[in-house]
Amino acid sequence: MASNQQPPSNLQTYGVPIYAVDWILEEAVRSKITKDQDDDDDDGSSSSSYIVLSGGGGEGRSGIPNVILICRVDLHTNSLSEQPIGRRVIGTDLPYRMAIHPRQGGLICALPNSCRLFDWENIIEDDNEEESEKVVKELKDVGQQLSLSFNQDGTVLATGAEDGTLRVFEWPSMKTLLNESKAHASVKSLTFSESGKFLVSLGAPLCRVWDVNASAAIASLSKEKDEMFASCRFSVDNSGSEVLYVAANTGRGGTDGKLLAVGTLEGDVLIIDSTKMQTNQIVKKAHLGLVTALTFSPDSRCLVSVSFDSRARLTVIKQKGEKRRVYLWVAALLFVLVYVVLYYLMVAMGIIH
Repeated sequence: MASNQQPPSNLQTYGVPIYAVDWILEEAVRSKITKDQDDDDDDGSSSSSYIVLSGGGGEGRSGIPNVILICRVDLHTNSLSEQPIGRRVIGTDLPYRMAIHPRQGGLICALPNSCRLFDWENIIEDDNEEESEKVVKELKDVGQQLSLSFNQDGTVLATGAEDGTLRVFEWPSMKTLLNESKAHASVKSLTFSESGKFLVSLGAPLCRVWDVNASAAIASLSKEKDEMFASCRFSVDNSGSEVLYVAANTGRGGTDGKLLAVGTLEGDVLIIDSTKMQTNQIVKKAHLGLVTALTFSPDSRCLVSVSFDSRARLTVIKQKGEKRRVYLWVAALLFVLVYVVLYYLMVAMGIIH
């Protein structure tokens, strides 16, 4: 007998395999997205945020389009919009990876043989005019880029290629700071330290730390037997020192560095307390298969995961204090119940009149 049960509102299917996801951070960017929708939202966007996703069917004849999507996240109901509020179709080129500029808005997408810039308005309006997107000439005909990353103030862009080349540019001038053709066999993950001084690149067989100003590698970390590096993120500890975490599976760090999210081949999502390296939360079968990307909200209160299954899932992070508050309420309730029972027992025994 078929079930009529509707999927939870924190899980939505968007019709294409999803390869990348990120949170749209800046208030200025969100205002651009909502400027044409104010009449439709009586309560404004105070409880809403937005994510951008990219994916598709590639160059094949599957009929699955290659798209960039913008979707609403309702932080009040912890739900994702059933339909995207913005959808941009991109011909036969799969938008495999992307990075959002932290200050100017818009994003850069890695396509099979180039990288292109897109404005939010172009995605919302599905403007397919060539003038509405810009090919980054320094990244044209250099092969597939597997990773893109801006530093925190958006002044430096790093790209990692399938052929192992690591490139670092000043932004937006695109002045080359580093061009290392043999950084790795292939570059699979990039992350800047909070200060922007260091860049970490990940790929077979090493994790390498680069001094951005010196344009040189200053340290390397080799994998242990049977390990496979998959993601790297920086955190800042209580003393202010920058700490590097490397995950041996698909992973993403929270914006404050206190949480690490890991996606598995089986579709599970794990949220780990990076300070204690203890599992904080597990979402079994969050997806039907491989988790392709994860992103924390700016306040690290929730996580969005995506997969080849065409689904995006919003997971609310369980706060440590929540369990403690529950225990305190239970303890207080038990105390009251015990007090009431003792009172009536003492009345029955004539101890209290």
